[in-house]
Amino acid sequence: MPPEQSLFRRLLFGFSAVTLFVALAGFLYVAWEARETQRSRTASENSAHTRELLMHLADIGDQPQRVRLAAEALEAVRAEMFRQLDYHSQVRVRVWQRGELVYNSRPALPESLPLPGTEHEGNAWVQAVERDAASGLVVERSHEVDDRWMLSFSGVSFLLRSTIFSLPLLLLPAWFIIGMGLKPLRTFASAIENRSAQDLTPLPDTTYRELSPLVTAINHLMARLRRRIEHEHEFLSDAAHELKTPLAAIQINAHLLQSPNGDVQRRAEVSAGLRDGVARANHLVQQLLSLERARSDAEEALPLLSLETLVCDRLAAAAPLAVQRGIEIDFHADSACERPLHQETVWALVDNLISNAIKYSPENGRIAVRLTAREGGGCRLSFSDQGPGIAEALRQRVFERFYRIPGQEQSGSGLGLAIAERAAARNGAGIRLDAGPEGRGLLVTVEFA
Repeated sequence: MPPEQSLFRRLLFGFSAVTLFVALAGFLYVAWEARETQRSRTASENSAHTRELLMHLADIGDQPQRVRLAAEALEAVRAEMFRQLDYHSQVRVRVWQRGELVYNSRPALPESLPLPGTEHEGNAWVQAVERDAASGLVVERSHEVDDRWMLSFSGVSFLLRSTIFSLPLLLLPAWFIIGMGLKPLRTFASAIENRSAQDLTPLPDTTYRELSPLVTAINHLMARLRRRIEHEHEFLSDAAHELKTPLAAIQINAHLLQSPNGDVQRRAEVSAGLRDGVARANHLVQQLLSLERARSDAEEALPLLSLETLVCDRLAAAAPLAVQRGIEIDFHADSACERPLHQETVWALVDNLISNAIKYSPENGRIAVRLTAREGGGCRLSFSDQGPGIAEALRQRVFERFYRIPGQEQSGSGLGLAIAERAAARNGAGIRLDAGPEGRGLLVTVEFA
């Protein structure tokens, strides 16, 4: 058995995961934006400081020594400011006078560094160059873009500080809201749990759209269970009611067989009555089981079968009985009629219709079975006999369980047509009774969609 899972925990973890994902995406976006902003701001500040430095040195451009000392003093002021602000980016200042290098604040850096857009030790550099034609001074200032701080503990904590502090404030309301949101589901489950096993009445409609499919599905299930229980009750009551007569006859005949009195002929008659009672009881049980299978509400997918093949099989099984009475069965099919069919109930349909036709047809009569295609799709299966037929006023009543037409001499259980009707419905078909050709006999038509 798989471990029990929590829908509440799943929703809360899902909300937390989405929150963390949004926070991470926001952090990456802020880090990228901060990096681009830092580079743009550093480039602007570097260009401004280069112009400012050139303005300070232009008046003493003809004195290289004073130029060097002034540049050193200005760089010392800048370095002190960076120290106080805890800036760690590097700056290099180089000054030329008429092509001769006068000052280099960072001689340790490569001569070719920096170039615009290049990197050194993992950091990008920006560069600005200003010239003064009158004094012949050229000032080059290269500034390292310090964006490594964003990957440091202080930088990450700064960028994620708002998310870290707000996450508990988000999860606590989420925990409360999810709990309140699942409360109707718990109430719904409690209402079902408190029901008795006999209470299959539909659940009341819910005001929550998300619970409506569940309520509808459970109500449909309860309706199917009610029908199933009703069918079982009908089956038991029908079996008990109809088996009383043959079982009573069996009991009487068995008692007579045990009697020491009676001649041989009488015993033979009693034995024949006992066999007839057993045969009748067996036939009734088989018919009841066929009726129960035919009215099953199973919803499994039906296989694609040939109706012609199924009819041929059952007609072949009924042929010996027809031969005993000299009855000819004529079967004609102009189409295989492949349909989604339930094989067992189609067999029950054909068996009951052909056995009724044989039973009520006169000796040496003829039964016509036809399988034809219908206009617009589907197919039609018909059974035509030469028997007494059924009066139009009784053609609906004969589909009732155990109903038998008054005055009939043939024995039967009164279940054949009821089984046929339910078997037809099980396969998406309808059944109809009409008078036979020229008003003689009975025509049974089964229309398959």
